Amino acid sequence: MDQKTSTLSRRAFGRGAAAAASSVFGFQFIPSRAWGQLEKPALAGIGSGGKGRADLLGSENAGCQVAALADVVDATRLSTTDKRLRSVAEMRDRYSQVPFYRDYREMLADMGDKIDAVTVSTPDHHHFHAAYFAMKAGKHVYCQKPLTHGLWEARKLAELAAETGVKTQMGNQAHAQDHMRRCVELIRAGVVGKVLEIHAWTNRPIWPQGFAQRPAPEPVPDWMDWEQWIGPAPFVEYSPLIAPFAWRGWWDYGCGALGDMACHIMDMGWWAMMPDAPLSVSAEQSGGTELSPPISSKITWQFGPGEYGSSRGFKFHWYDGYTQAHFDPDTWALVKESEDYNHPDERVLEGESFKNFGSVIVGEFGKLFFNRTRQAWVLKSTYKVDGFQWPEPSIPRAREQDNYLEWIDAIEGRVQRGQSDFSHAGPFTETILLGTLAQRLPGEVLEWDAPNLAIKGRPELASWIHREYRPGWEIQA
Repeated sequence: MDQKTSTLSRRAFGRGAAAAASSVFGFQFIPSRAWGQLEKPALAGIGSGGKGRADLLGSENAGCQVAALADVVDATRLSTTDKRLRSVAEMRDRYSQVPFYRDYREMLADMGDKIDAVTVSTPDHHHFHAAYFAMKAGKHVYCQKPLTHGLWEARKLAELAAETGVKTQMGNQAHAQDHMRRCVELIRAGVVGKVLEIHAWTNRPIWPQGFAQRPAPEPVPDWMDWEQWIGPAPFVEYSPLIAPFAWRGWWDYGCGALGDMACHIMDMGWWAMMPDAPLSVSAEQSGGTELSPPISSKITWQFGPGEYGSSRGFKFHWYDGYTQAHFDPDTWALVKESEDYNHPDERVLEGESFKNFGSVIVGEFGKLFFNRTRQAWVLKSTYKVDGFQWPEPSIPRAREQDNYLEWIDAIEGRVQRGQSDFSHAGPFTETILLGTLAQRLPGEVLEWDAPNLAIKGRPELASWIHREYRPGWEIQA
């Protein structure tokens, strides 16, 4: 099958009502490869502020042509000077000639074959629906981390990506860095021996988290579509202490520090091991409530034996949050009494500063300290490293170490796949989101039944694994 035929067959998912509506913009927007003549994929951005801005510009620099925007914030109505909303206004001005939508479902239906790909840069609770509808319409998808808000959702997006054949990528940008890929190769080659444990840590959360009561409702600003912002999640009245910027600290909309940072910081260790699903997970936490993730936590996943781990399996440890902090309801903020945040103990660190690194791989005869933002890593080993055979590179390198370029290269057929596509990001996100489940049940060891997406002996937790969506947002999958 040639490229043109393949592209059109993928797009067939999005036909129907969209085909009739597409002629409205036919004079202005041409599908990037509709006649096999143009090279730039036509891109629609779902979410245009904050990470949306970065994703739009990153994709445009990688070779996309922005053809549509969807955002719950209508920048033409903004009167605020809040610097955090400036990026929304900037993107609306930059792409003022493209159609703008508040509802991405309407955008996908209207634009039809006029778009080839989408970026999903929304709060976590919209990731699944936006990516699902886009893939069902045959569009390539770049989705911010964590891939989804819920466990079932992560499984379904990985399955749908395989079914549709669209090219996907999750936005954990350091995955494209050469130094991460080299460390993965070294660990797999045995530079520290069989892996016994992995530790990863962050200072997040630095946003409001750990509150026990909802704030008083306020009038919805005329520039925000609150119904669309809530989308599939449980409805609450509007408050600026929820959106557009504080949603990570709400269980209904975000996944706390773990969801925000683990897809970055746990990535190298998990990728090096490529483990089967964890056997169990447990957590300690401080400050968590029914509404909000904890102020700090420690989580442990137990994995079984694998190719790169010990015969007894290995443990993955996660640490987040400031150890001396509390939520202040008067200022609606986290108040830190010290700058010390959760991290491994001296047995693990062996004199290395936890502030210089984000993870460490502990093997039978050595340790590898890693920071995704630094090109250098630290290897501590024994005499057994003397005979180590340094491996040749085996993981394809991303062009210019850029995960947007890697995604576009996959779309255009220059590489087979992006290395953080949904076949990788789906199982990885499942593992991480098991940790959010453990945070809500501190002190309990939860045994994971991966084939059935269930906690063994705990059927009452099913609604946390696959939650019910609001009317109008149901997914039949």
